[in-house]
Amino acid sequence: MDEDELSKVRLTADRTHAYGAHQDQVVDFLLPSGEGPGGGGKTMVVLLHGGYWRPRWDRHHTAPLARALANEGYLVAVPEYRRTNGWPEIFDDVAVCVEALSMMAAAEGLRPRRTVLMGHSAGGHLALWAAGRHRLPAGSPWRSDTRPDAVVSLAGCASLRLTDEWQLGDGAARAMMGGSVDTLRDRYADCDPAALLPLGVPVTLIHGRDDDTVPPSMSREYARMARDKGDAVTVVDLPDMEHYGLIDPTSTAFPHLRTALEG
Repeated sequence: MDEDELSKVRLTADRTHAYGAHQDQVVDFLLPSGEGPGGGGKTMVVLLHGGYWRPRWDRHHTAPLARALANEGYLVAVPEYRRTNGWPEIFDDVAVCVEALSMMAAAEGLRPRRTVLMGHSAGGHLALWAAGRHRLPAGSPWRSDTRPDAVVSLAGCASLRLTDEWQLGDGAARAMMGGSVDTLRDRYADCDPAALLPLGVPVTLIHGRDDDTVPPSMSREYARMARDKGDAVTVVDLPDMEHYGLIDPTSTAFPHLRTALEG
């Protein structure tokens, strides 16, 4: 599916839970529809959407991948965050939402044994950041010792600093953060997963070689930095794969996603 096709997709949830008063502060849950590798909901996949943090994109374009994962037996949680210009609301929302997920699942009678954060593009950045919040300073309102069992980044903006320096998405990081890394170093340091290393959880970075939206060198650079800090990182480099193919369950990327989720 290309970008235009994805913009028309709508996500149909089995359940929707609110984690705040704003209309965007919701999580759609897709309940496991089979045993499969997801073990009938024993693993919860938290699927954070991309779109370069811009209001135009929301969680709905993840629908095909979310449904495919539920069909594999995973409990799938698809969070939305406020469709604002970005900082600090996006980080407020992701932090609060991730903390509330286990309680939301329990309300549905499900208590997954494992939680995997998965994110595409800008969602990859948010998944990695959420996993590293225990590395934030003690006074940060986002700090938490809650950690996932693993992170899977799909063509993720794994380094916020590089996203800004490389001017990806026509300056998307700068627009979201309210300025450049050179002028807002402390702000970026709190919001960049690469600045929080080591995360202390296994990370799989899946990237297509033909990606001209987030270049595959992003994942390679993050992996180098993470390994230097002692993190366990796997890089899956897919030939003949572009940016949106990674969230298309009919593409050759999907088996690699399943392998990453199985740990």
